[in-house]
Amino acid sequence: MKYQICVSGAASGETVTASHQLAYDLGKAIALAGKTLTTGATVGLPWYAAQGAFSVKDREGVSVGFSPARSFREHVTVYKLPTVEFDYINFTGMAYVGRNIHLVRSSDAVISVGGRMGSLHEFATAIESRKVIGVLLGSGGLADFIPTLLENVEAPDAKNIIYDTDPVRLVNEVIKALDAKYAEFKHNGTDDNISTSHLYADWG
Repeated sequence: MKYQICVSGAASGETVTASHQLAYDLGKAIALAGKTLTTGATVGLPWYAAQGAFSVKDREGVSVGFSPARSFREHVTVYKLPTVEFDYINFTGMAYVGRNIHLVRSSDAVISVGGRMGSLHEFATAIESRKVIGVLLGSGGLADFIPTLLENVEAPDAKNIIYDTDPVRLVNEVIKALDAKYAEFKHNGTDDNISTSHLYADWG
């Protein structure tokens, strides 16, 4: 299945300088696996992830950005966000807070790399939505704080969060978890073999 995997991370700050290669490698691994990368169509770590995905030649995976803007013009002139590295941009018109929710809810999995307060919002939305979640340890910021956070704040399915220090290995583990989650979902181009009732049981 062509899962939509979100890379969530800081748009600016120390973790962008320290972990931009890790974000790039995440995006590249998602594209090489033939999956769809989703990001906030923004600068910083999500942008590096988009660059990584876009660098893969003859890729099956695509790069989709969820913009806070209402239009291409607003995306570029008001928010001053990139455009080149995306195969498609969804102009949500929801500003950053609303965009975050739409991005996460539209994704099958969320991977945290680095991160600041906006990434915390996306992580909280992902865990409350019962998404498959990966955390790239060693990337700084929110990602490295998540284990401590979950030791002190009860959250649904926290035990199922996937932690790793290697971007490629983490992407592979997230895909394996998605395969297990959607193991009963089969689609042959008709409605005959589609069983989706279990997909809504956990808000996923």
